[in-house]
Amino acid sequence: MSDCCISGFSWNGVPSGYGTKIGNFNVYPAGDNKDVAILFLHDLFGWTFRNNRLLADHLAREVNATVLLPDFFDGEVVSDETIFDPEKFKNFDLDAWKERNNKENRASGVHQFTKMLKVELGFKKVGAIGYCWGRWAAFQLGAKGKGLIDVISVAHHSSLTKEEIDNVAVPVQILAPEIDPRLTPELKEYVNKVIPTLGLEYDYQYFPSLVHGFACRAVENNDRGKRGFGRAKNAASGWFAQMLQGRRCNNKKDICGVW
Repeated sequence: MSDCCISGFSWNGVPSGYGTKIGNFNVYPAGDNKDVAILFLHDLFGWTFRNNRLLADHLAREVNATVLLPDFFDGEVVSDETIFDPEKFKNFDLDAWKERNNKENRASGVHQFTKMLKVELGFKKVGAIGYCWGRWAAFQLGAKGKGLIDVISVAHHSSLTKEEIDNVAVPVQILAPEIDPRLTPELKEYVNKVIPTLGLEYDYQYFPSLVHGFACRAVENNDRGKRGFGRAKNAASGWFAQMLQGRRCNNKKDICGVW
């Protein structure tokens, strides 16, 4: 995870839901489908970030699914002000944050929550979408022998290894910006070489000239970025609608009023 992970903008829309508790986890739920769920694996901005909640609302409506956005950082919240104010960000220790929230410290919590979805909450189909920090978690949850989820979509590469790519066993969608220091040309070549050999449904979407963070922190007055965000959101909604519901999604327009 690099400085690009904290770039971008906060939107002005109003999330439709509120926080609740599932097991020991704080969760933002959206939607009420009792059979189909999408696990939202958030980025550094966490479960309270307005953009993440707005995206959860749209996925729930467009896919007709229950979208669950849990807190995987044990209550630690990096505020918008800290991230978007250069002066305040100077005092934020990103390296210490990364150490507290690395795979070794957080993977068990991610797996614990995900196991509840089918076993305790009774969902029949479960997808996972991972942004930046959450990307490795999506691949781990969809690994061979896990049986926890049925399909994944990922954007904004961070900490994903070749071994995790090799071991994936569920349909994969990758939303890949042209400019992403963590999704290198070598790794782009690797995913497009390896995943098609695994016998899985695979959807690789390329976004020219766009940068890490485009799929959840696009800039409202940047037309190219706004179009790219709309395309990425629609691609994810369509992917989950097809893979989890066997139909097209319910979106009516590209942006659907997140701003």
